[in-house]
Amino acid sequence: MYIRPVETRRPRRWTWLLLMLVVALSLWYVRVRNPGVLGLIAGQRNSTPTPTRIGSKERLAAADGYFLRGSVNEAMAEYRQIIEMEPGNSTAHARLGRLLALRGHFSEGLRVAQRAVELDSESAENQAILGMVLDWSGDYDPAIQACLKAIDLDPNYATAYAYLAEVYADKGRLDRALQMADKALSLDPENYYARRNRGYALERQGDYPAAASEYIEAIALQPSVVYLHVSLGRTYRAAGDSDGAIDEYRKAIGVDPHDATGYDSLGQVYLERREYDEATAYLKKATEADPDYASAYGHLGWCYYAQRRYEDAIPQLEKAIALGANTVEVYYELGLSYVYISDCAHARPWLQKALEIDPTAQPALQGLRECEKK
Repeated sequence: MYIRPVETRRPRRWTWLLLMLVVALSLWYVRVRNPGVLGLIAGQRNSTPTPTRIGSKERLAAADGYFLRGSVNEAMAEYRQIIEMEPGNSTAHARLGRLLALRGHFSEGLRVAQRAVELDSESAENQAILGMVLDWSGDYDPAIQACLKAIDLDPNYATAYAYLAEVYADKGRLDRALQMADKALSLDPENYYARRNRGYALERQGDYPAAASEYIEAIALQPSVVYLHVSLGRTYRAAGDSDGAIDEYRKAIGVDPHDATGYDSLGQVYLERREYDEATAYLKKATEADPDYASAYGHLGWCYYAQRRYEDAIPQLEKAIALGANTVEVYYELGLSYVYISDCAHARPWLQKALEIDPTAQPALQGLRECEKK
């Protein structure tokens, strides 16, 4: 049996208008007499969680993770953020100082690392990193003292021995360097700093196959650290394997395209091979990746100098010096560039600076002799 639906009458239009007017008046009354109620209701319906403040420990862990993944720019930004939030955080200062040194910013890196020790001189990590940064800045005796201080504070801190190994290698105390690296590895067999610095001591001894083996093991422990690939590439160069060096430097660039050291190292290989177009291209990329990387400007100036493009070499060499390059080579190359464009007034000060570093530097002496003839 089919049942017909019950018919309902639609409300008249004026009934709806009256109902809407009542609702509007009610909302107006609530807003005037108790405005917080509407906000509470809206908040319940559309609430969004308040962002939780990230603590310094979490940020330190994030920064460390960026570094180990090869994202050094992000790591440095995170460390700087921690320092801005907590100016007294010595660990963030120390680790930022280390990364600045790895990027070739030695003056700033040293200032930041020293600040870390000022904030907490009883931290073995802070002292060890200060030693590493002093070493990379060429200040070896204070570097040894800082590393020894770190070991006094924590005799089981493997990285302090690893950094000390590198300083001893730079001082020419290669047997002692190997002892310190072995001590570090006995404490922490997977410490890639120790493995790398053992390789560095062997490289300084001229044992390139053994050095390369150590660097390869360090990379296996931590494949996303640029300077490990750069170290291995440098050993290949020293052994005369420029193709192997090129491959390794390309890996360094692949790890972190924002790090100038890979491009700079690659440019140097092509410069040594007298492939000047390739050398120029990669050295320019190094200056673009890091406009404050002094080494790249120095090598680009050298590249122009080797092609007798002295007027192009001069601004690059002067830029390198302005950014902190102070080697005998950069001084005499700049001086000789001025000599070869017949400007001895500008040449003499740079040639004399070269001789202050090395009184036997023959290119500088030759440049001065040329000026005496003019």
